[in-house]
Parts: sequence; C-alpha cells; structure tokens
Amino acid sequence: MTSSETVTGGTRPRPVVGRLPRYAAGKPAAAVDGLVSYKLSSNENPLPPLPAVLEAIAHQADFNRYPDPLSSKLRAELSEFLGVPAEDIVTGAGSLGALNQLLATFAGRNEDGTADEVIYAWRSFEAYPISVGLSGAESVPIPVTEDGRHDLPAMAAAVTDRTKVILLCTPNNPTGPVLGAAETEDFIRLVPPHVVVVIDEAYQEFVRAQDAADGIALYRRYPNVVVLRTFSKAHGLAGLRVGYSVSNPGLTQYLRVAATPFAVSQIAEKAAMVSLQNYSQVVERVQSIVDERERVTAGLRSLGWFVPDAQGNFVWLGLGADSAEFAELAASKALSVRAFPGEGVRVSIGEAEANSRFLQLCATYTKGRIRS
Repeated sequence: MTSSETVTGGTRPRPVVGRLPRYAAGKPAAAVDGLVSYKLSSNENPLPPLPAVLEAIAHQADFNRYPDPLSSKLRAELSEFLGVPAEDIVTGAGSLGALNQLLATFAGRNEDGTADEVIYAWRSFEAYPISVGLSGAESVPIPVTEDGRHDLPAMAAAVTDRTKVILLCTPNNPTGPVLGAAETEDFIRLVPPHVVVVIDEAYQEFVRAQDAADGIALYRRYPNVVVLRTFSKAHGLAGLRVGYSVSNPGLTQYLRVAATPFAVSQIAEKAAMVSLQNYSQVVERVQSIVDERERVTAGLRSLGWFVPDAQGNFVWLGLGADSAEFAELAASKALSVRAFPGEGVRVSIGEAEANSRFLQLCATYTKGRIRS
C-alpha cells in the first residue's frame, strides 16, 4: 500500500474516486523582480464587480439566517431579464453546481447496476469527467476537431440506449469556438427526445459570432434542452458562486428535488440581482475584454500562430508536447497560464499590460508558429 492509499482507520473512498482526474485550478503568477504579476490561468474577469454591486452588499449583515433556498428574488429578476418563467430557473453554486444537480437528477447508476452514459466533447471543461464519475455515470468523451470544435456527427453516432445526458460547451472551454445555430439544432433533432441535452453557456456574454447557437431559443423549442449560465465570468462574481439552469417544467420538477439547499447565499443573490439591474455597465465591461481578445488573437495570427476561433474570454494555443515548457517560460515573465500537458495552453484575457506581455512572449517563442 502506498502512502497515498493509506487512510486513517482503513476507511477508503469509493473506487471511482481513484479513477477520476484531479481538478487543477489556475494558480496565481509567481513574483518576478521588476514585473507586475498577472494571473491568466482561470478565465476570471480582470475587472471587479460593478460599483453598484459592491455598494449593495457592503452592509449586508443577515448571515445569521439561512438564504432563500429557491433564490426567489434572483429567479424573478432572471425571469424578466431572459423572458422565461421563473419556475423554469433553478439556481446553483455557479454553473458547475447547477451541472452537478442536473447529473445527480438524470445520470448515474441504475438499480440493476448498469451505468448511464454522458457524452461530451474533449478536450472541454475539465470538471466534466469528475462530475460525471461522481454521479455514477460513465463518460463518453468525443475528441474535438483539429480546430477545437465539437465533432457533432461523431457525438450523435456515439448515442446508445444507455445515453442519458449530452453536454455541449459553447464557447468550448478551453479551445474557444462556439457551436453554430443550425448545426446545433440539426444535432438536437438527431438525439432521442428522452436524452437531456445540456448547453453550457458560461461564456455566452463574450460571444460575437453572428451564427452562434442560442441556448435559450433552443430551450424554448426542445423540451429536452437545459441551459447553464453563470455570474462568474461576465459579471465578475466568481468568488460568490452563483449560477443557474433553465429548462422546461418536465425537467425542472425533478431538478428541484436534487438542488442543493441554500447553495446561493444572500450576498451572492443580492450581488447577482444588482448586476443584472445594471446590465448595460456589464455589457460595456465585457466589450472591453472582447476588444482585448480581438487584439490578442490578431497579434498572435500576425506572428504566425494558429489560434482557434476565440469566442470566450481566453485563447487556446495548441502547443502539444511544448505546453509545459511554454507555461514555465510564461511564469518567468510573471504570467500564470493554464497548461494542459501534451495538449495545449489556455490563456485568459486579462489586463492590457498582461496581454501585451503575453504577445511579446509569443513573438519570441518560435515553437508556436503555424501548426494546424
């Protein structure tokens, strides 16, 4: 028995835990003399919450009471904002919390011992295999195309009698491209109606592609579609953990059973509501990040780098075996980036100075020049 396998009192986790990958959160940048350090490894919004949000929550003090388990006020605000019934919204601790509630409801291990299957593109959000495994279901990862897109025909072909959930991440994290409206609708029509199709739109506010799929429009047309969204990215509320799902009553009635009670705190609910009420300011801030994203992608391509269509608040460098080396070089420049060893590097769009330093690094790193 290795030291990592030793557990006090002989207690051991479920076998699946040992087979799951470990979630690797982005790390802060190391200090380097003479340089300001920048964290570009977690797809965080480099801007703080809106001033109105900070003011609204500054004097909140009712934390001796439990929050509303249904987040009723936030759901009412979202109902008006999205034009959907409040009853179709289920909040969670970020969009990941909402996803875990969904998997706990619709995918797992059946009474006869068989495991349901969950299909998703890969590489995609690294929490997917962890969440699926913990639910008791089996992952069916389908490789993305060379340009980082979902291979929807291959995903449709992978559907079996055991398929219960399909995850579509758009824009895809970490590669960047979105799903098109027409191809997504064609895909949904191929999927059996009892299979839940989840459209994960954590970065929806950053999308500028004219033909991008619209999760809310698809939820309105297809009873088996669920949309995931979050306040972590565009709204700059990552530390407060508030997200939600939108689905039709046939699904929502069951999601509420599995929803974690009190997952969204009073302060998170208030912050999200005020941010929505000042959404025009959120749009301005998001556009400033999109402008920086366009500057970075144009700069990379002018240097001869291949960059997949970037529609989130990050860019993807398909560096393969050179990924770890590039991340170490970035660290020496006081930049933290997110390396996926053997695959590539995801770099979040940050402050203008950070983005410029990243481009300067890419100008000297010749291993990244055109590779498609």
